[in-house]
Formats: sequence, structure tokens, C-alpha cells
Amino acid sequence: MKKDRISVGIIGFGTVGSGTAKILLESRDIIRERAGFDVVLKKIADLDIKKDRGVRIPDGVLTTDADAVLNDPDIDIVVELMGGIHPAKEFMLRAIRNKKHVVSANKALLATEGNEIFAEAGKQNVEVGFEASVAGGIPIIKVVREGLVANNIVAIYGIINGTSNYILTKMTNEKVEFSDALKEAQRLGYAEADPTFDIEGIDTAHKLTILSSLAYGIPLSYNEVYKEGITKITAQDIDFASELGYKIKLLAVTKASNGAIEMRVHPTMVPSDYLISKIDGVFNAVYVEGDAVGSTLYYGRGAGDMPTGSAVVSDIVDIGRNIMSGGILRVPGIAPRGAQKAGQRRIKAMEDIESMYYFRFAAMDEPGVLSKISGILGSYNISIASVIQKGRRIGGSVPLVVLTHRAKERDVISSIKQIDALPIVSDKTLFIRVEGSGE
Repeated sequence: MKKDRISVGIIGFGTVGSGTAKILLESRDIIRERAGFDVVLKKIADLDIKKDRGVRIPDGVLTTDADAVLNDPDIDIVVELMGGIHPAKEFMLRAIRNKKHVVSANKALLATEGNEIFAEAGKQNVEVGFEASVAGGIPIIKVVREGLVANNIVAIYGIINGTSNYILTKMTNEKVEFSDALKEAQRLGYAEADPTFDIEGIDTAHKLTILSSLAYGIPLSYNEVYKEGITKITAQDIDFASELGYKIKLLAVTKASNGAIEMRVHPTMVPSDYLISKIDGVFNAVYVEGDAVGSTLYYGRGAGDMPTGSAVVSDIVDIGRNIMSGGILRVPGIAPRGAQKAGQRRIKAMEDIESMYYFRFAAMDEPGVLSKISGILGSYNISIASVIQKGRRIGGSVPLVVLTHRAKERDVISSIKQIDALPIVSDKTLFIRVEGSGE
């Protein structure tokens, strides 16, 4: 007999869990109308079921026992929203082995352990939904996996960490230093007490790992992502970038060229007239370029209880539709495509990437400094596009800013090492990669 409902169990009743529950309960009628079946929230497991989450939960739904979700034969879909790697991984694998479909917003788990999870789901003929793992309420997983299925993906650029984007926006608009902007982000609840994952690019790298795997059919390869955070960016760099016609953003970049895939996260100078440079505050945006569709941009809230909960519920409904129609694994997960192409595409080493570069040298204010620096750059095939030198400080150092044409990272690192050893340079050189016009 055909099912008329899908039963759901949630493990984790924090911010995203409460948002998901709220949508499932309060939008039940509209979901039934649009999906053609009822979605029933049967259980929610969490260690703390006493705290008021602002959601009215029916009697008998809350439990402190995850087994009540994992072992319930009536539950079709287990939603993991507890975060972290362990025991979230073990709970997901147990659900899969119990022939239950799973949905997760856990980008760290999927990026680092996802190959095993997707492989097990394939063995058990169940689905893994993960729309909420990247960019919150922006349906970017569906876009890349389904909407752009006819395209070879040329490149993806993403602002996919709201905390870092808020900090850089505040530094840009209010001319404050990084430490002050971070404190304000923490005060407003945009940054954790320990903000390391956000400001060092780790959270962004988790999300980029998933996007790269979808775009290029490679296994999830988090350890291959180059990661660099925003802690070294100063208000001075933001001012110089503006003078050169750029904004600084923490950008996730993945590209395909000559059979190799770039995966990198780092502060990036983007032309001020580009749409993605105008994404400010805690908002996210993902730019995707396909060979057929051309340039596309997706914008919205990248976190929060309701936007992320919306993405979780979209996965629940998608899987429910497949259950109802007998179309399980209609859309492949990450692992099957990765398995087909494993070994066919290598991850490009960071030293082999090419980009334009911004350099800020702490140079002594004396004749011949620029010629010495430009001579070393030239010896490494790095040509100068623009130069800015501000202020005079007799007997001291001043910032000397250089914007280059395209160069290879390996040459940039070697040249900076040689320049920083010069007696005319008083501090380590800061460099920022540049994407966009002039490449």
C-alpha cells in the first residue's frame, strides 16, 4: 500500500534543530499541499529537552535517547543536527545501516568523513541530504548538482562564511582594525567565543570541499584545500585596496584547468564593481560559471535557524518524494561520481596556481628602494601593474604597495623570501591574491 506520510526524527535541538522543527510543525499544511504527502515530526532527541527553544513541541516528541530515533521502525528520515564529528558520524552510520535516509547540515562531518558516509549510503540504498551544509538558505547544492547538470563548471567563487564577511565589511565601512571588528561580531553573536573556524578559513574550507566534489566529481578532499584566514588583514590594506579599485573578501575558490582542480580559501581582492564584492555583512553569495549558462550568482542568508532549517526541510521533502515515487538515489550523492573519476583529476598544488598579487612592503624611505624590489620581482618573472607609496618618514619605513600582473605562486613566495632579507625591508611582506579584472 502506498505511503501517505513520511516520518522524521531529529537528533540535535539547537539553533538549526529548533528552526527545522518550527518549519515542520508550523508549515505542515503548506508542505502537504506542495509535496502531496504529510511530513510528520515523530521524535526529537537532545541531551537538554527542558530549555525553551521558542517552539511548541507536541507531547511525546522530545526525548534524551538518540536510540528512540535511530531504532524506531516508523521513522523514514533521520536528521542529524547536533554538529561536530563524534558521535554525529556514528549516529549517521547507524541510521544508514538501519535503512533510514539521513539529512545533515554538518559541513565539517561531511567534508572530513563524507566519503565513508556516502559509500555506506550507496551500499544500503538510502539517500543523504546535505543542502543545508553549504550557504544556509541558498539552495546552492541543488543548483550545482541538478540545475547546472548540463554544464562543465569553469569556476566557483564563494563568500560562504558570514562571520568573516561581517568583520571585513565593518573594517571597510568603519575604518576599524580586525580586533575591534571581531569583538563587535562576538558581541552581536555573529562570532563564537573561539572564532578560529571562521576567521582562519576552516569553516569556509569545509563548505568548499563539498562544492568542489559536486562540481568536479572528485572525492571529498578537505585536507587538500589551501586555507588562509583574515587575521593579518589591516585597515591600511583595505584602504589601499579601495584606492586600487578593489574590496577584500574571504573567498572560497575552486577552478578546473588542464585536468587539475584548484581548491583554496584565502583573503582575496575583488574589483569593487563586481557583484560579489558588494555582498556585505553576514550574507553569503556563490558565483558559479558554467560553460553553457555563463555567469550566475546566488545570494542570501548563510546561517540562522530559519534559513538553514528551510534547507533541511527541502531535503526532507526531496527524499520523501523519492520514497513515494520509488526513485531512491535518482540524483547521485557525492561518492558515486567521485568513485568514477578518482585518479583522473589531480588537486593542483598551491605553489602552482597563478594569480595577480597585492604586495605591501615595509620599506625604508630612501632612494633606490623600488628599483631593488622591482629587480628581484623581475628576476622571478613578476611584472608590476601599479605602485602606491604614501608618506615620508626620514630614517624609518613606509608602506610600499605593489599590484602585479599574473604570476605563479611559487615565484611569489621565492621573491618575497629574498626581498624580506634585504636590509631596506623592516618587516615581513604581506601579500593578497587578486581575482577579476586585469587577469
